[in-house]
Amino acid sequence: MNFTEADIDRIDWKKSDGLVPAVAQHNMTGAVLMLGYMNQEALKLTLQRGRVVFFSRTRGRLWEKGEQSGNTLRLVDLRLDCDVDALLVTAMPTGPVCHLGTQTCFGNEAITDGERLAFLLELEQLIGQRISEKPDGSYTAQLFEKGMRRMAQKVGEEGVEVALAAVTEPDDPFLGECADLLYHLLVLLRARSLRLDTVVEEMKHRHADRNRR
Repeated sequence: MNFTEADIDRIDWKKSDGLVPAVAQHNMTGAVLMLGYMNQEALKLTLQRGRVVFFSRTRGRLWEKGEQSGNTLRLVDLRLDCDVDALLVTAMPTGPVCHLGTQTCFGNEAITDGERLAFLLELEQLIGQRISEKPDGSYTAQLFEKGMRRMAQKVGEEGVEVALAAVTEPDDPFLGECADLLYHLLVLLRARSLRLDTVVEEMKHRHADRNRR
């Protein structure tokens, strides 16, 4: 992220009485999550905390997104528009963004291909909940309790089954094996305290490096 506290002085704060609109966008899917407003203090706190902080016009105070629900927005990037009076906040949500329970404040309708992939992030969050809460009968919790070696072994087994299905099975069984592999990979990433978006970032870096060669 190239945005720093020095960039705060570039913003035209006078145009809207010390507030600027801040559009929150999903880091991986590009979905527009919500619209909020920031003053200088909210923007500074967003940079310092790495979590998005807005200024509530109705309550007349600062509020960190998710301070009550726990559904925070983890800051990824910040950009100013061409007139330096609006912000694009790229973030990773930790749950439904809207207080009504939908993934965005604009509802769940008109889901794009990118937003469909966001289900992997929801599954990642659910895996984390199963591991921490350990509900009875949870396969995820039981697998995690068996340790790193078993989780790694399952990824290996599922990888072999995907390869075999690719050359011997029709599409439906093959897709089922692919789903099993992705699920077990998410569990293994969680066990290593890593996230799916870190894998995506690694792929982006590799792609950029190859394009520069």
